[in-house]
Amino acid sequence: MDELKKTSGLPLAVDGEGKLIFGEGLTPVTAAVRFKQEMMAVLFAAEADSEDELYYMYRDVCRTEDRSVIAKHGLRYDVTVIRPGQVGSEYIKTAGHYHPLKQGTDSTYPEVYEVLSGRAHYLLQTKPDEDGVDAILVEALPGDKVLIPPGYGHITINPGATFLVMSNWVAAGFDSVYGVIKELGGGAYFELVSQGEDQQFVVNPRYLPAPRFSSRPVEDRPEFGLLRGHPMYQEFLKSPEKFDFLRSPEKYF
Repeated sequence: MDELKKTSGLPLAVDGEGKLIFGEGLTPVTAAVRFKQEMMAVLFAAEADSEDELYYMYRDVCRTEDRSVIAKHGLRYDVTVIRPGQVGSEYIKTAGHYHPLKQGTDSTYPEVYEVLSGRAHYLLQTKPDEDGVDAILVEALPGDKVLIPPGYGHITINPGATFLVMSNWVAAGFDSVYGVIKELGGGAYFELVSQGEDQQFVVNPRYLPAPRFSSRPVEDRPEFGLLRGHPMYQEFLKSPEKFDFLRSPEKYF
């Protein structure tokens, strides 16, 4: 429990099967499980064999005593555990989604992730249009924060040999938009295991014109309470106003 407690600021642990263990003071949450069968439309090789369970989503995780202040600010704190391994030659990943527009604005909701354990590749991508898609890869390690700004969809990939555990803050009460990525057969790029290399990114041929690809480092955003090594659950409790950007993106982006 020590590693996750240090990075999350909460009494959390993961058992040998990738299931979250809730310590004292936390309200236990039942995981929503993402199965391989649900992911067939977005996989590089849909016929590939793999473990049925790919990742586990624990939504609305919090200390019982913190629930009211989180609800007051209209936010939700989630924890996701992604199994290590591959589906065929592709590293296990999330299904990927975009966020809806905030009503009355031209801005989609942002989201912020924090790696608690393991190694993450976040693939951010703009929405497809006649100019194509900009895809951005961000590699993150424990303690790192990755901001998904308005206008971007995202997929999380586990290229490591251990469970990837990550948390996120997001505005409560909206539904993610899965259809765009599903209709295009996955994200703009697939991350595959390749001989003699750590990773290989292969373009999704359904994206036309060919998507542009770049990488960028993790960046602290102190104005939003996002600092490496500072658990963002605790940063919210200290300064909840800094997380207003999640509910009111039109004021900040």
